[in-house]
Parts: sequence; structure tokens; C-alpha cells
Amino acid sequence: MTIVDTPSRVPDEPVPGAAADGRPPLKIAMVAPPWFELPPRGYGGTEAVVAALVDGLVARGHEVKLIAAGEHRTAATSFHRIYDEPPTERLGTPIPEVIAAAEAARAIESADVDVVHDHTLAGPLLARGRTQPTVVTMHGPVTGEPGDYHERLGRTVDLVAISDAQRRLNPRLNWVGTVHNAIDVPSFPYRAEKDDYVLWLGRFSPDKAPDLAIDAARRAGRRIVLAGKLNEPSEFEYFDDVVRPLLGSDAEYVGEADATLKRELLSGARSLVFPIQWEEPFGMVMIEAMACGTPVVALRRGSVPEIVAHGRSGLIVDDFRQFPAALALAEELDPADARAEAERRFDLPVMAEGYERVYRMLAEGTESIRRLSDDVATSAR
Repeated sequence: MTIVDTPSRVPDEPVPGAAADGRPPLKIAMVAPPWFELPPRGYGGTEAVVAALVDGLVARGHEVKLIAAGEHRTAATSFHRIYDEPPTERLGTPIPEVIAAAEAARAIESADVDVVHDHTLAGPLLARGRTQPTVVTMHGPVTGEPGDYHERLGRTVDLVAISDAQRRLNPRLNWVGTVHNAIDVPSFPYRAEKDDYVLWLGRFSPDKAPDLAIDAARRAGRRIVLAGKLNEPSEFEYFDDVVRPLLGSDAEYVGEADATLKRELLSGARSLVFPIQWEEPFGMVMIEAMACGTPVVALRRGSVPEIVAHGRSGLIVDDFRQFPAALALAEELDPADARAEAERRFDLPVMAEGYERVYRMLAEGTESIRRLSDDVATSAR
């Protein structure tokens, strides 16, 4: 398997005729959003998770039919292309999404699969017409209109949360488990010796609060480097009005980070500044930083307490005024502890095994899966 721009280990060879758990391999249809290729070369958190999950499941001996747009650089057993080129410039418009859903349904109809795992918005609407269970990972909001939509889908789909915090926001949904997102930890370089900056990495939005990150770094007397997605009108407006006036010799914007630059920045940073301003269900950049041995300094919002082991892989603060002191204290944490947490809880095999358990329960058709409770949630502890 060759992954451009994304170093990856070679999966262990599965035992012929059996999956890693010793049982017959599952046949899984994996439906990705149509907006970016897999894995994405730059921004694309959901696509990165889907690509990693495909590789992890194949490494465990399962057959995965990937349905996605553009080229793919995954270990998928087979591939059905929806668009020759991902319609990235039309992100957020309905037609590419519904075309992708229709094409995916056609591909699934002619395929021999045990379970469908759909990561799109429109695709789950077609779950009612198939006999196989349809798993839907809730990568985004679960309240408001997205919550209303998935609540109306009822038990035609089986929802997986990416954090327990996300599940608590809307307990009315048909949750069947929690599986934390994961990354290929060995592909992230570990560095014990850090450079002279802290890092903010994300999408330029008030929810991600890069302006607060700059303020915290200045108060702590630390240089900050910012890298992130900046290509939508709302992002440009926010950047020009709020972020750009704050830049200077101690606050540098370096552009959007591809896979290579992201690893370089994360591994060299003294800490990742994460002043999140919403109940984010899962912040991928946190586990990427941990994999590099870089502690995370974050506000106690959303999934942060589930991801950051306070005093080990980072520091969690309850008030923004605590940020400057926390940035200084984070430099005393052992980078090896952050890396170990990432390996133990957020590596690809952990996520793949979690989804494997969900797939098995659904494919077996047991009634108990419909009443699956938190004590059998699949997130690693």
C-alpha cells in the first residue's frame, strides 16, 4: 500500500480465511463523503477518519468496498468511484451529495455485503430500502436540524457516536455504540525536544478561536504559529477582521498544512493550543498532537475531557484566564506520556476493533443491539 504524503505502516497479514478476532471476515461497504479524496491531502477530518478506518479494517482481515470520489490511496479491497474529481468547490450544495447517495445505493445494491457504513448526509435516507444494517457515524452536530433529521430516520440506521459527550447531547437518537476516532500513530513523528513555539491548527472560525490562542500565547510570553483551513468566504471574513490584525513577529500564519507540514508543526510545538468555543464532538488535531509527543492545552468543552488525560497528555482548563499559566506548565509534561496515550487509546487498531464489534452485533441481528447501553460502548478506556 502506498499513501502519498502520508507515511503509514504496512498492515500485518491477516490469517487466511479469518479476521483478526478469529471469526469469518466481514464484507463492509464503506461510503465516504464526496467532497475530498481519501485520505485528504489537506483539510478533511471525516475523510481522514474514513481512510484510516478502511486501512484498519483491511489489516484486521475484512473485505472493504470503498465508495468515494476521485482517487483513493487506501487498502480497500475494491473501489467504486462516484466522481472522477471530488466536487470540492461545491461543498455544501445539495446536488453532489444526492448524486453521490444515488450512485452509492446502486453500488451497494449489486454488492455482497454484510453491513453498510455510511459517512454522508443524504445516503442514510436510502437505508430503509435495504436488508443489511446501515451504520452511520455522527461526525458533526447531533442537535438542531441535524439531530431532527437523524431522529426521523429512527431505527432504519444505527448511529455510532465519536464521543460519549456527543451522545449525551441527544439521547433520543438510535445510538448503538461509541467509537473514538483514531489515527495511524506510527505515521506521526515523535519528538522529545521541542522548538520555541506553541501551535494552533484548525479551521478559521470563531468556534476554533485562533484569536484567543494568540492572546493566550502572548500573555504566556510564547511565540505562536497558526496553520489552518482558509478557503470559504466566512473564513476569509473572520480571518481578515479578527485574526490578521493580531499577527506579528510572535504570531505567524503559515497557511493550510498538508500532511507533511502538519506533522512537522505538531512534532516541533511545545504545546497545542485548543481554546474550543463549542461542544465539539471530537478534535482530531488533539490526538495528532499527542502522537507527536506534544501536550494539548484545552478548554473543558465537548469531548476534551475524554481525549486529554489531564496532567499526562495535556492540561484542561475551566476558564480562559487559566490558559497562559497552563501553557507554561504544559512544558513540564513528559512528551513520552502523550505519545503513550495516543498509542493506547487512539491508534488505528483500537478504532477498527471498536467498529468491528458494532458490525458483528448488527450483522448477527440480535435484538440486544437495539438496547445497547453505555457499559458496552466500544470506545477505548
